[in-house]
Amino acid sequence: MPGLPEKLVKEILPKGKLYEVGGAVRDFLLSGKETEEKDYLVTAIPLEELTALLKPYGKVDLVGKSFGVIKFTPFSKTERITYDIALPRKEYSTGLGHRDFEVQFDHTLKVEDDLARRDFTINAIAREVATGKLIDPFSGQSDLQKKIIRQVFPEAFLEDPLRMLRAVQFAARFEFEIQPITFQSLKRNAHLINSVSPERIQDELNKLLLKADRPSIGFQLMQTSGLLRHVLPELEACVGVDQPGVWHKYDVFEHTLLTIDHCPKDLIIRLAALFHDINKPQTRVLVGDGATFYGHEIIGARTAEKIMSRLRYSNEIMNAVHLLVEKHMFTTNVTDKGLRRLIKKAEGRIFDLLELRKADIIAQGRGDAGVKEIEEFEKSVREELEHRPPFGLQDLKVDGHIIMQKFNLSPGPVIGKILNHLLEKVLDDPDFNQEELLLQEAQSYLQNQR
Repeated sequence: MPGLPEKLVKEILPKGKLYEVGGAVRDFLLSGKETEEKDYLVTAIPLEELTALLKPYGKVDLVGKSFGVIKFTPFSKTERITYDIALPRKEYSTGLGHRDFEVQFDHTLKVEDDLARRDFTINAIAREVATGKLIDPFSGQSDLQKKIIRQVFPEAFLEDPLRMLRAVQFAARFEFEIQPITFQSLKRNAHLINSVSPERIQDELNKLLLKADRPSIGFQLMQTSGLLRHVLPELEACVGVDQPGVWHKYDVFEHTLLTIDHCPKDLIIRLAALFHDINKPQTRVLVGDGATFYGHEIIGARTAEKIMSRLRYSNEIMNAVHLLVEKHMFTTNVTDKGLRRLIKKAEGRIFDLLELRKADIIAQGRGDAGVKEIEEFEKSVREELEHRPPFGLQDLKVDGHIIMQKFNLSPGPVIGKILNHLLEKVLDDPDFNQEELLLQEAQSYLQNQR
């Protein structure tokens, strides 16, 4: 069974009690399967003594002494897994505001005291390592069976407003219902999400997108609870924006959620689905019995980048999502030259782009004829890639050094302009990718620039 080294467990048990807590226990009760990602709780052993016990068996890092949490990485030649090992904690109110409380750890507290300050009953179950006995003071097992998300105590969202996003993330991930009293508390406190750091919000959104088969459940709950207008007001603006005409069955918001659901569980692709029509409300123009949304993909790519920057996504993720959103309206009616240009513009993400487009078509709700067209187009892409014609500057038979040496040029923008000109010629005719022909073309280009 995965977990702490057996020798270490034998060191801890005579001095205190050791429990598995949190998601590992919940997931075991749901699936019957053990997971490597485990969190532990130790009672009756002071922090300094527990640290001393752990050090011979692995690397020990204290996560802020005031929290009583240790990051423990056992010594191992084959794998590197880090576990959270905590002492029991208890909350003490220090005022009336949602931030007016203090959490203190105390090794003399019982496991039940620690479970009493956790977010939801399904996460407030402990399993004693020595006996396998379950400690479940808040009927979390019953809620797992009933498929209910229920807060452990009425002030759970006041203590940490991020728990509201966790509620919708769990509801989507496990396809559970949020208990009515808990949902009312969520609605009442939705505005408090503004006090949570962007990084923590991003983390929960990522879990929603990656762990739920149908993230739409979570986004719907965010909308009905009032969370969405604070976290993603740009998506809230899509609610109720209809798309009259023959192409779309759903409004922009519903279509967006269905698109996410039909994408593979890939963060880049699902983020692109989330933002692919984000600016349709601003570009909507009624025409006869239909509507147009010209340029929504261009503006939407910029909006996506702004939102992701606000949520502190990495530049790598932002650039990839920007690309997919901007290019998602590509046409499949292209020549061989056009196909090669699209592959080049996709910058290595051509298959991500095709997955997004397939999901986009399915989410229109008008049948899957367009999907078959994309699948045929994908075959053409794969055939083109197998032929391996040039798609980028790195594929040219000449490079910047050769150009500078041949024409006695210094490094500068002109070198890039020459290479891009040559690449355009080669994309039109892959057989043109020969050093002699490219150098002749470079010479002609330089003469025309003078």
